[in-house]
Amino acid sequence: MIDNYLLEELVAFAKYNTLAQTAEHLNVSQPAITRGTKKIEEELGLKLFERTPNKISLNETGKFAAKKAAEVLAMNNNFVSEVQSFDQSQKQITIASTAPGPLIVLNQLDNSNLAIQDELLPSDKLKQTLINEQYTIVFTNSSIKNDKIDSAYLGVEHLIANLNEFTPLASQTSVSFSDLHGMSFIVLQDIGIWRELIQQKIPDAKFLYQSKRSDFDEIKNYSIFPYFTTNLSVFDPRWEEKDQVDRIPVPISDKDASMSFYANYLSKNKERVMPLIQDIKDVWAKTD
Repeated sequence: MIDNYLLEELVAFAKYNTLAQTAEHLNVSQPAITRGTKKIEEELGLKLFERTPNKISLNETGKFAAKKAAEVLAMNNNFVSEVQSFDQSQKQITIASTAPGPLIVLNQLDNSNLAIQDELLPSDKLKQTLINEQYTIVFTNSSIKNDKIDSAYLGVEHLIANLNEFTPLASQTSVSFSDLHGMSFIVLQDIGIWRELIQQKIPDAKFLYQSKRSDFDEIKNYSIFPYFTTNLSVFDPRWEEKDQVDRIPVPISDKDASMSFYANYLSKNKERVMPLIQDIKDVWAKTD
């Protein structure tokens, strides 16, 4: 087996074309690179370099070898990264979600063994992230169907419209999506699968998306724009009741305004994840 350092030297030489620049790039001496070029030829039993008194260059076999060496190094690096990630996954429970609600509930739990992905996942390729063990648990609004994956029901998240107290709709016990037509809402940009839903279900509405929570809060607190929360927002310390004195929370009655959520995980990890999942369900149940 050829040592990695010889492959690295070969790839570097193919890029820089001189012993001096290769040595400088790898932070070694030029004689060390010269010895390396001879050693790799000896180990392969092939001539890779054309040598003249004033110049050394790769022959065609050398160029091919350098290309293959780059591929081997990339595979080796990927091997190390994947093994390290797998080892970390055995120590930590890594979690991602397609919506913020389940993560809000999760943050109620005191568990230092959790690694939570704050950026919400798109709905495609969820299955593969579990099979590749990129995440231990993925929260979604439907169970993932695969013979290697199990799902556990967590609870239901209900969408709520927070309306200015002087808006006629604010006096109602509930509203429908159609009742909200033509209104302008301030909305946090990263709300995952809820974003597509409100855009589809509220006719002619305008959504003023804010990428920063600080900007969202400032506009919310100094305007009369309606905004959305859910039954899980009570667990989010960033939603202060004092900031909602001029808004009335009104549940949205449409069936689509309620989503069931599931924890999806590899079947082989069931014993590891079920205690955590039960804790999440217990917290979620407090909103019923």
